[in-house]
Formats: sequence, structure tokens, C-alpha cells
Amino acid sequence: MKHAFAWLMALVLSAPMTLAAEGKPMTTEQQQVLETITTMSSAFMAKDIDGVMATYEDTATVMFEPGQPVSDPDTLRAMFTGMSAVDPVFEFGEHEVFIAGDTALHITPWQMSGRAPDGTEIGQSGLSVAVLRRQPDGTWLMVIDNPHGAQLLASQGS
Repeated sequence: MKHAFAWLMALVLSAPMTLAAEGKPMTTEQQQVLETITTMSSAFMAKDIDGVMATYEDTATVMFEPGQPVSDPDTLRAMFTGMSAVDPVFEFGEHEVFIAGDTALHITPWQMSGRAPDGTEIGQSGLSVAVLRRQPDGTWLMVIDNPHGAQLLASQGS
């Protein structure tokens, strides 16, 4: 659960930067992808779980814990609801957005410090990686959401 908390807060509180890969300004499409991430963040901070869920496709997969994908919408809703009471502090690196046709990849490093509801101090960091798909109406929704993108490197001693 500690990883789930850290991941969600990384997405939720990310302050978007206007940089794409290699420091170039984001295109309109890249900004639209990033807007999905910031919409989710705003909804989460407002404890609007319906708003959070609206930023994901119905069959989305979220990695609340490394190696434990969750795709059931009821379980996703319960996880987001349970974590909505936590108020951590995050710092983020630049946001990268890559688009290929109707598929987009959003990447951002994050660090988090905060306190769990029981008062336990929490400190984590990671790399958030999200795959989004353009919908028929032109909006972007998350399909895969993994805040533990650096986990594989860490497990190999890199």
C-alpha cells in the first residue's frame, strides 16, 4: 500500500512543466495529454473520485504496487478512495510526453514526503510512466499507469 500511496500522489500533485523531450516546448497534442494528467490531479485533490476515474479508460490497468496490476474498476475506485485522505508533498522533474498516432507516453520523475493517516512519515521516489490513448472525441485517457517505472532498474542494481 505504501507504493500505491506514493504513486498516486505522484500523479495527483504533479505540477506540469511546458517541456517535451530534450527541452523543447510541448505541442498542442502533448499539452492535451498532460491536461489529462492534471485533470486527474485536480480531481484527486478535490476528492472527486468520479473525476479521477473519468481520466482512465474503463479497462485501464494501474500499478498501485510494483508487479501487482489492478484493472477492475471497482478495485481502482476503492484504492483511489482510500488514498484520497492523504496529504503528501511532492517534487517533480520535467514531464515528457511522446505521441505516436493515437497512443501517448507520459513520463515524470517524482519524490514524495508526507504523513500517512496513522502519523507514520513517508518518503519515496520513483518514475511515473503512463500510457494514454486518444478517444474518438479527441480527448486522451490513461490506459496503463505505472508510478514504479524505475523499479526494474533498481532490482538489477543499476
